[in-house]
Amino acid sequence: MEILQYIGLLLLGFVLLIKGADFFVDGAASLARKLKIPSLVVGLTIVAAGTSAPELAVSISSSLNEQNSMAVGNVLGSNIFNMLVVIGICSLIAPVGVTKDILKRDFPVSIGVMLAFVAMLMIGATGNLSRVEAIILLALLAGYMTWTVIAALKSRSSAEEEKEEKPFIWWKCLLFIVGGVAGIVIGGNFVVDNASALGGVIGMSETLIGLTICAVGTSLPELVTSIAASRKGENDMAMGNVVGSNIFNVICILGVSGVISPITIDAAALTNTLIDCGVYIGIAILAYIFCLTSKKVTRAEGGILAALYVAYMIFAIVRPQ
Repeated sequence: MEILQYIGLLLLGFVLLIKGADFFVDGAASLARKLKIPSLVVGLTIVAAGTSAPELAVSISSSLNEQNSMAVGNVLGSNIFNMLVVIGICSLIAPVGVTKDILKRDFPVSIGVMLAFVAMLMIGATGNLSRVEAIILLALLAGYMTWTVIAALKSRSSAEEEKEEKPFIWWKCLLFIVGGVAGIVIGGNFVVDNASALGGVIGMSETLIGLTICAVGTSLPELVTSIAASRKGENDMAMGNVVGSNIFNVICILGVSGVISPITIDAAALTNTLIDCGVYIGIAILAYIFCLTSKKVTRAEGGILAALYVAYMIFAIVRPQ
C-alpha cells in the first residue's frame, strides 16, 4: 500500500511538472513578445531562474542544516544532467539552433563561472568556499543579469515590432507564469520526495538514490520546460534555459548557500567534487564545439550527449564514494 502511495504521488509530480512547464513557456513567450524581448533572453533569465527553483530550495535547506556538500553535489549533478540529457533529448526531438549571443556570451560564461568556482575551492583553505567568495559569486550574478538585460534592450528591432501580435492579457500572462512556476516547484518536490521514498522501500542505497533519483528529479523542470519550448518552436528558449540555468546554479545557488553557511568539502569528497567539475567543463566545451561547427546541435550530436550521461552515471556509481 505504501508503494502504491509513493507511485501515485510520483505520477502526480510528473503531471504537475509537465503542465507547469507548458503554462510557464506560454506565459514567458507571451511576455517576451509583449516587451519586444527575444525569447532567448527570457530563457536565460525568467525561465532559467524558475526552473532552478528546486535546486535553490534543496541547497538552501542543505545550508541551513549545515550540509553544504549536498548543495555542491546538487548543483554539479544538475548541471551535468542539463548539458547532456536536456540538450541531448531536445536535439533528438529537433536540432536545437544557437544564436550568436549563446556562442559569444552565455556558453563561455557557463564555463568560466565553473572555473572560478574550482579556483575558489583550491585557493587558501582547500575545499572551502568562504562567505567573501560566495558574495563574489552573487556579484557575478548581478553583473551577468545586467549584461543580459542591456543586450536585450539593444537587440530590440523594428522588425520585431512589426510582427503581428496575439492579444495580450496581463492577468492571464501572470497567471500562466506564476501557476507554471508553482507547478514546476511543487511537482519537482513531489517527484524527488516520493521517488526517494520509493527507492528506499525497494532497497536502493542512499548513494544510488542521491546520484540518480534526486539529481535527476531537481533537473526535471529544466528538462520538461526545454522539451516544451522545443516542441513549440521556441528553440532559443530551450537552449537559453539550459545555459542560463547552469550559470544560475553556480553563481546564485552556491552563492546563496555559501552566504548562509560557508561551504566546506572534506578531503574524501573533494577529489570527486573536482573530478565532477572537470567533467562538466569538458562536456560543456564539447557541446560548445558542436554549436560552433553548424550553429546548432544536431540529432546525432544530441545522441552522443545523451550516451555520455549514461557513461557518466555508471562511472559515478562504481567509483569509491
